[in-house]
Amino acid sequence: MKKKNISAYRIVSTVILIILAFLFLFPLYWIVTGAFKTGQDINSVTPVFIPTELTLNNFAKLFAKRSAPLFRIFGAAGPNAPAAIRWLINTVFMSVMAMILTCATASMAGYALAKKRFNGRVFMFSLIICAMALPKQVILIPLLKEMSALKLYDTLWAVIFPTVGWPFGVFLMKQFSEGIPGEILEATRIDGASELKTFTTVVVPMIKPGIGALAIFTFINSWNDYFMQLIMLASGEFFTIPLGIATLQAETSIDLGLLMAGAALASVPIIIVFLIFQKYFTQGITMGAVKG
Repeated sequence: MKKKNISAYRIVSTVILIILAFLFLFPLYWIVTGAFKTGQDINSVTPVFIPTELTLNNFAKLFAKRSAPLFRIFGAAGPNAPAAIRWLINTVFMSVMAMILTCATASMAGYALAKKRFNGRVFMFSLIICAMALPKQVILIPLLKEMSALKLYDTLWAVIFPTVGWPFGVFLMKQFSEGIPGEILEATRIDGASELKTFTTVVVPMIKPGIGALAIFTFINSWNDYFMQLIMLASGEFFTIPLGIATLQAETSIDLGLLMAGAALASVPIIIVFLIFQKYFTQGITMGAVKG
């Protein structure tokens, strides 16, 4: 058997990747271990990398700080539960709905801009590109007035709907839709398929990697959008995890264990979503890089 020659470039690149992976994973490790550390370990002058004693006191304090209705349907409040649980439910609902609606609208808009020929198509796409360059603060006041006019202010929908029209999502889906062969679409139409059936049975499977990548981007963007949540949400009942942790930090003295417990709780859904869509995310980034 021939021995494979390992080049110096391969060794160096592997070492660099291992170092980068460690640097990226270390903050997550520090948060998770910090959530289970005692106050003595957290406040130690010398950093304690491995907890000397594991404790659940930080999570107990997090769940005992406040209480809120677990849900509210048609004005009727459900049973009370720890506020952190309600914050988590609010954030998951907000991020999942934003992800679903954004992927649906962006994939349809991207497909139309890529494969349909209509007047104003180039101008419309140019407007989307320009919108990508606008900072969110510029359109904040119009968005706030619009949500107030629609009676959606101080509801989770006030944070969800502005995300649905994400210009980056339309741009990403257009780039993926450009790679769909026109012959396949034409053959589907000749077979008598409607536009909706063509989109659902032909287009969506072919741009699935892009949808997976957009799903992760949208979920994380919506989950971490503290600024929009701070402006659009006023009632504690509709607080999200980022807002809830910020209020706890403002109300209590610096309790790093409590804050790390909240941060660890907030990171769990993001990790789960990434693990579910990681295959499509990797394919999407790879295909996007090749097309770019």
